[in-house]
Parts: sequence; C-alpha cells; structure tokens
Amino acid sequence: QVQLVESGGGLVQPGGSLRLSCAASESIFRINTMGWYRQAPGEQRELVAAITSGGSTDYADSVKGRFSISRDNAKNTVSLQMNSLKPEDTAVYYCHARIRVGAHEYDYWGQGTQVGVSS
Repeated sequence: QVQLVESGGGLVQPGGSLRLSCAASESIFRINTMGWYRQAPGEQRELVAAITSGGSTDYADSVKGRFSISRDNAKNTVSLQMNSLKPEDTAVYYCHARIRVGAHEYDYWGQGTQVGVSS
C-alpha cells in the first residue's frame, strides 16, 4: 500500500499561482506514473498532469503552458506548479500513483486538496 498526502491547496484570485505537493509513504522509484487529477462539483474526475518514472510528462489541454508537474525521487514527492489560475481550475485535486507489477496495475489516491480560484 502506498499512502499519498497532498498539501498546498487554497483560495487564490484569477491569475494567481499555487503549488501542490504530494508526499508518498515510500520510495517513488517503483511508482511508474504519478499524477494529479481534479474533480469539480458535478463533473467527472479528470487527468490534469502526469509524470512517469522516466520523467515523461502529459498534460490536459486546458492546463498546458500554465501548469508544470515535477517529481523528486529523493524526497518521494510529486509537485504541481499552477500558474495563471482561472476560475475553471476550481476543483478538488487528487494525487495519483500507479504501480505496474507484471500484467497488473495498482492505483493509489490521496485524500484530495481543495483549490479555489475566485475574485
């Protein structure tokens, strides 16, 4: 079991920035992919950004150029730098980890952190 704990959410004005961090309970070397998802009220959970163990990244079109994901293997953390925030970025953000063992995939989720963007 991998436990993920998010931090860094809050309320910010449009155009502002926030940095989310996710701390894993164990070494993230064996975690194939880590990422951030978000879920707004009444909406489905969607991928925001992901990063593989090799450092490859993927972003939702809506956040490209504004958000940046990074991972620190030494500190067992993954972070999401969010700039130029918009009201539509308001959601609960969840840290996600996927571990592949042979043909099996195991998904782990954090408890979520609220991000609000409003004037």
